Amino acid sequence: MSSQISTSQMLMEVCYIIGFTILGMALGSFFNVCIDRLPREESIVNPPSHCEACHHRLGAKDLIPIFSYLWLKGRCRYCQEPIPRRLLLVELATAAIFPLLYLSYGLTSEFGVLAFYVCLFLIVFVIDMERRLILNRVVYPGMALALLIAGVTPQQWLLEWGQPGIISSLVGGGIGFAIFLLIAIISRGGMGWGDVKLCALIGLAVGFPLVFIALLIGIVLGGVVALALLVSKRKGRREAIPFGPFLSLGAVITLIWWGQLLGYFV
Repeated sequence: MSSQISTSQMLMEVCYIIGFTILGMALGSFFNVCIDRLPREESIVNPPSHCEACHHRLGAKDLIPIFSYLWLKGRCRYCQEPIPRRLLLVELATAAIFPLLYLSYGLTSEFGVLAFYVCLFLIVFVIDMERRLILNRVVYPGMALALLIAGVTPQQWLLEWGQPGIISSLVGGGIGFAIFLLIAIISRGGMGWGDVKLCALIGLAVGFPLVFIALLIGIVLGGVVALALLVSKRKGRREAIPFGPFLSLGAVITLIWWGQLLGYFV
């Protein structure tokens, strides 16, 4: 009897993993649409998916996440222009993120909240990396949802301070905004206002005191990469480097490993 139960549980677990992998692939495809269209202020619904080079409408067989790219060898079926590799990378990332989070947290509210934040910061990461833009259309809804999460289903990282989750979130958001507002003023344009708003979003997501850790990780990552680019002469001293991707990565690292990081720093 116990072996039958364990076998059925194992099969159920495999089904969940496959299901979340497929969900991740599908969402990755949708996120690519958002990444392409939101900076151009286009609808993410209309027109239907099409080749950016020849504008030919894509059929169902062209839109299977990951597999269509591989079958077509990274080229449009109709005009043979290269398909951006980023489309594949985003779909691979989300296809891995969802089952990994499920394996770590199970079917819990923490799984859902972390999946939302990882996807949100992934979109911010890619858009800023490609376009050097941090969009209000992404950040402001993210802020509203972060506050909703903090008020309705606050996660443990927001409760470590001993205050209600919404208080921790608001204090974290205020600190993130204030720190980078000061940096933006002092740097006289060296730090963009988009980064200031992104830091407010990060603070709302991770709360107090984790906001300090998230921003520190982002700053260190950005500094290390900037130094490496300067030393290798791939960037000049006056060339701007998008900072949003590093801040986003710092937020994701903090959200996933907040317990270990808090124990290390505090």
